Amino acid sequence: MRIRTSALIFLTCNIAINAFVVNKPTPTLKFLSKDTKYVTLNMASTIEHLPQSAVKVNIKVPGSETQSAYNNALKECSKQLTIPGFRKGSKIPAAVIENALAQKGQKNAIRTAALNTLLNKVIEPALKVDHDLEPIGQPTLAEATEELASKFVPGEEMDMVVNCDVWPKLKWEEEFLDTSKYEKPYFGLVGTYKRAPFDEVKFEKALSDLKERYVTLAPKAGDDAKLEMEDACIVNMVGYMAQADGKTKGEPLPNSASGDNVEVVLQTGKYMEGLVEGLVGGQVGQTVEVSVSFPDKLKDKELAGKKAIFDVTINEINTRTYPVVDDEFANEVREGMTAQGLKDELRKAVDEEEARVSVNARNECMGKALTPRLSIEIPDTILTNQARDKYAVMMTEMRDQGMEDAEIKKLINPENFLKYKKAATSMITNEFKQSFACDEIAKLENVEVSSYDVQEQIEQLREQAKQEGNDAEFDEATVRPKVEATLQRRLVFDMLAEKADLTPDFSEEEFDAELMEQLAKDSLKREEEMKAAAATPSSDVVDAEIQDSNNAD
Repeated sequence: MRIRTSALIFLTCNIAINAFVVNKPTPTLKFLSKDTKYVTLNMASTIEHLPQSAVKVNIKVPGSETQSAYNNALKECSKQLTIPGFRKGSKIPAAVIENALAQKGQKNAIRTAALNTLLNKVIEPALKVDHDLEPIGQPTLAEATEELASKFVPGEEMDMVVNCDVWPKLKWEEEFLDTSKYEKPYFGLVGTYKRAPFDEVKFEKALSDLKERYVTLAPKAGDDAKLEMEDACIVNMVGYMAQADGKTKGEPLPNSASGDNVEVVLQTGKYMEGLVEGLVGGQVGQTVEVSVSFPDKLKDKELAGKKAIFDVTINEINTRTYPVVDDEFANEVREGMTAQGLKDELRKAVDEEEARVSVNARNECMGKALTPRLSIEIPDTILTNQARDKYAVMMTEMRDQGMEDAEIKKLINPENFLKYKKAATSMITNEFKQSFACDEIAKLENVEVSSYDVQEQIEQLREQAKQEGNDAEFDEATVRPKVEATLQRRLVFDMLAEKADLTPDFSEEEFDAELMEQLAKDSLKREEEMKAAAATPSSDVVDAEIQDSNNAD
């Protein structure tokens, strides 16, 4: 299924915040929770730590457990067999069942099944209870299953050596801790990020809008006073649809399009085209015929884009006077405020708006500064899963760019996936480290997202998906954890920014033709590499195709 929904941009556009959601992956085994009360198995285990957050566990499994696992396997196998001389469901001696299976080329089938039962039963207590480690992925026997099965003796103690990835533990690098300024290793992040220069035009517009709210009106002096731009007037308006020539009155407009004692401020672009211009020069008591054009995007579709004629009777003409931005005016806006204080607050508001535009660049800068401050190994289980997900997204994009499914499928093989995984390892590792660190900081600093904010964002995404016709594909169960993680990490970065030594770069970016040409070449090269490391548009299909290829080999 192809899903290309811009409603999910919130979840995918910002690498520094939400490119990587560190939720502990659902293990292949149905591991119990940390609160589970384990049944005592009377077994001991030792552990050897391996690279990439993997471990080798040596578990001494007691004879009672080997016997129990064998009995259960035997019982299940007997249900699948029909042996001459024995009724279905009757108790069949173990030797008879093993002999029957051996004749079918499955000599160690029962012992293999027993080993799988033991593996699922003993690995989690050994890791979680004995060594306080969280297993992820699928544990595997260090010794070939067939060899171990041949040595398996029901009722006798056995050594089971298991390899397994475990959830990594984070360690902060002490060399970055400057106790003279900050008490925690993730404070004091240093970096520079691009930010747009202060927008003076926007500041002047904000100041103008404020003055507009405090404008004063006074009757325009003189019996022959005429309307000029920036004046205000009170008018009665009667409207008619314009006929085909655009100059002759047609049917009267609805009452909603006309009215008495309407205030009109003579400012360009404030009303429908032609109204203000038609009133300039008018006098009190005069009725002016004005031709107008309704906006194309008017909500009333019957009037949108149409031409009309209004008879406008001018009742009053007033001069509008803007206040001078001095201490007196500032005090009127808020008691005790000065003119300089008012301007400073407006500047701060405009500056904060610009800062929000640059927040992604700021967070990316902090993420890069955060990465070297922590030491953590990424398990191959997570690396593989993330590579597979990115691989699938890449294939979807290639399909959307026009590549045929048949062409994509020709490129599917385990070798290409491994090439892609190798190329993406650095990127995935950095994303994982940043995301893992943010989750850890959130716990240490009690950073929590309100359920209201989460639900509000989900509803916005749902509505956006609905507007784009993709509401049927909107899966709240999938979206919710991503929204929660994204919002939480935004809060974490906001908190880190308050105790960071960041330098905004306000310089204007200059167009570099040579750089743009090089970027274009790099982009083409990446596309070629992507095609060489192609897979399928779905992570499930990627798994299936790679597995099929392996089986074929």
